[in-house]
Amino acid sequence: MNKDRSFCFTSILLIVLGLFSCNKEKVDASTEVRVLNLPSEPFDYENLNLPSHFTTDVSGQALPTSVNGIDNIPVNNPISNDGATLGRVLFYDKNLSLNGTVACASCHKQVKGFSDDVVLSLGFNGGTTVRHAMTLINARFYQRGRFFWDERAATLEEQVLMPFQDPVEMGLTLEEVIRKVEEKSYYPQLFNNAFGSPEITSDKISKALAQFVRSIVSYSSKYDVGRALSPSPGANFPNFTAEENLGKNIFFKTIPNGGGACFGCHTTEAFVSANPGPQNNGLDAFSTTDLGAGTVFPNPIFVGRFKTSTLRNIELTAPYMHDGRFSTLEEVVEHYNSGIQNHPTLSPALSDVNGNPVRLNLTKAEKAALVAFLKTLTDSSVNTEVKWSNPFQ
Repeated sequence: MNKDRSFCFTSILLIVLGLFSCNKEKVDASTEVRVLNLPSEPFDYENLNLPSHFTTDVSGQALPTSVNGIDNIPVNNPISNDGATLGRVLFYDKNLSLNGTVACASCHKQVKGFSDDVVLSLGFNGGTTVRHAMTLINARFYQRGRFFWDERAATLEEQVLMPFQDPVEMGLTLEEVIRKVEEKSYYPQLFNNAFGSPEITSDKISKALAQFVRSIVSYSSKYDVGRALSPSPGANFPNFTAEENLGKNIFFKTIPNGGGACFGCHTTEAFVSANPGPQNNGLDAFSTTDLGAGTVFPNPIFVGRFKTSTLRNIELTAPYMHDGRFSTLEEVVEHYNSGIQNHPTLSPALSDVNGNPVRLNLTKAEKAALVAFLKTLTDSSVNTEVKWSNPFQ
């Protein structure tokens, strides 16, 4: 099909005619003017071009290093350039909240690793979310495919519609979301490009948003530069400082061998969980105010368990944990070093041979080294890449 992309050629034409995707849109009785600025040809979202270490398992490694088999893209919603472009616009469109003040991007900020820099995010009317905003980076790499800290959404396609309908976050019904999308002149052509029809449905909104989110993948950090030069993640990287290599060794080594066994829960080159479901990392001895996945799944083993987040760009995603209780990476490392609590559902990987919480007893220098290594996972391209940025100017 020969797609009409004339809707974003010039700002003057768009403002005068008011017909296409670059119309000036006033945000709900405010004086803010927002102009949609898209390229005449869509950005490339389809071709991921992962480095080889992402797709090749290291021989002899106890846990998988490749991301093979953990991509949760469904067969009925592959990423397309036009689909993800539509998803990008929906993701940043503040019109899709009750009073036009909040978008998906309000709680998942690109410069903050698609997380939020406050403990609890603000909704459309100033209310706060129940939990800290989880990063969206590498969302596609989780074989189980469930989303939210408590994994209440079975798929990403299901998850992306929930914030619209949350009474605190965006305050709409699905019918109201559709109506608000229909009111904007820039959407029919975008829907037509993505799905071959200008008809607007919640299913299309869901699929486009999921495509955009799944396109956000990190693989260009200092770690990746070193990994490409090394036979395995455990080898010393030539581009690392001695401190960074020490921290990396602690991260990958098992506890009996003087390491922290961090790779056991943040597995593969995507640094995501390869475990079958949410885990309890010993933040509390008992669960009282937040039962985590225990509110979703009836088995008591899920009480106090939460989804394991990727460590990619973790330097940018403070505060940390589902409740944002830790402000710094140093606090996070200290928790795993000396603060793990003996919760009834504590993950076995965090218990010693006697069933007690692990105590790593790292030195001050070793803890600093582990923090230094975690910072090598920062990929500045993710928080600056235009194709993932706000298209409204």
